[in-house]
Amino acid sequence: MSSTSKRWWGLGLIALAQFMVIMDTSIIGVALPRMQADLGFSPENLSWVFNAYVVAFGGLLLLGGRLSDLFGARRMFAAGWLILLIGSAIAGLADSVAVELTARAVQGAGAALIAPSALTLLMMLFGTEPKELTRALALYGAAAPAGGTAGVFLGGVITEYISWPWVFYINIPVAVLALVATPALMPAGGMRRGSLDVLGALTVTVGLGAAVYGIVRAPEVGWASGQTWLVLAGAVVALVAFVAIQAVRREPLMRLSIFRAPNLAAANVAQLLLGAAWIPMWFFLNLYLQQVLGYSAFPSGAALLPMTILIMIGMILLAPRAIARFGPKPMVVTGLAILAVGLGWLALIRPDGSFTVDVLPASLVAALGMSLAFIPSLGTAISSARPEEGGLASGIVNTSYQVGSALGLAAMTAVASSAGADRLGDLPALTDGYSAAFVGAGFIAAAGAVTAGLTLRAAKRQPASDAEPLRVG
Repeated sequence: MSSTSKRWWGLGLIALAQFMVIMDTSIIGVALPRMQADLGFSPENLSWVFNAYVVAFGGLLLLGGRLSDLFGARRMFAAGWLILLIGSAIAGLADSVAVELTARAVQGAGAALIAPSALTLLMMLFGTEPKELTRALALYGAAAPAGGTAGVFLGGVITEYISWPWVFYINIPVAVLALVATPALMPAGGMRRGSLDVLGALTVTVGLGAAVYGIVRAPEVGWASGQTWLVLAGAVVALVAFVAIQAVRREPLMRLSIFRAPNLAAANVAQLLLGAAWIPMWFFLNLYLQQVLGYSAFPSGAALLPMTILIMIGMILLAPRAIARFGPKPMVVTGLAILAVGLGWLALIRPDGSFTVDVLPASLVAALGMSLAFIPSLGTAISSARPEEGGLASGIVNTSYQVGSALGLAAMTAVASSAGADRLGDLPALTDGYSAAFVGAGFIAAAGAVTAGLTLRAAKRQPASDAEPLRVG
């Protein structure tokens, strides 16, 4: 195998890694009703099948990046796949809520090692060739939303024709393949001296977990209850402690001064709000299809296939050309605004609705907005940092998206429950609850569009040649 061919095969493995770690956030969506029935999840706690993964993933991403810097990206890449394999096996075998959520957290920890080391390996493979690096980063970026949307369809196929544990078991052969291929395709890299900010990783993970838990539990115990405010206050204290720790440590997980880079903070806010709007959309859209329209798992996943196809077209063809013509800032603003319109349209769902009227057109509008906003906000966040801090910038933007996803879903779960989504079998109440969640997510997307418009700086347009379709090799 030539060195050029080997690099592109290596990129394939890196893109597969990004695809899988994001797919694991969405593949469980269609399986949730079956899991709820088999394991005994309450409506309020069901979102923790998603959140347990995302909290561990988002909270440990910065630590994963640091471990990659210290012990070598290839070692951490392989270690992440091994941990993901173990967590997936336990999640599929789980027979209780506690075991399932623990396994999902283990999966998230493995993903937190894979994601930052994958980008570091990409930079090692392509960093000396600017033109190839641009193509490699574009394909890497497209793998994330592709994995998220493809997971919905794949989850429907598996749940309908096999059984829900296989949404976790599917990771096992992929992980084995990755472990076998990593030594041959990935550059070895080296180790360097340094310290681990374990306390920083602990405080940010505890703070995020407490915030999500407090918001999810609030509808059940009451927003005015002492328990709710105590948990949320604890979350604030932990996150403030994290910032304080980062400010005084010589080798922090996240150097705070990196946010002085133009556009980095603004692009991360855009990614956070994008995740907070997008993830609740597919979560509640799955529930509407199954629990209100009466779709079984496979038709439910198939119903979202048009959205998946549009996402792929938007990422690969539309977004690069639009960015080259108009610049990244207008596309982030426009994409978030279109997503808000799609969510507002979805809020019009009816108890006796239909896929062609209530779901298809609105979901396609939302998917178009997502595809236009994701790539430019991700690229802006990474390119805003100094080249030697690309790994840190990637860890931060991945964390922003995952934090936004977790908190957005937690908040919209609370909104939906308070509006009637906790009354299973009552179709009008369920519809009102899901509609309220779409309205809330739409406001988040609209806020993201306004914020991006006010805070992102306009960038120089790319040369027209950059808008050509991406080619590998």
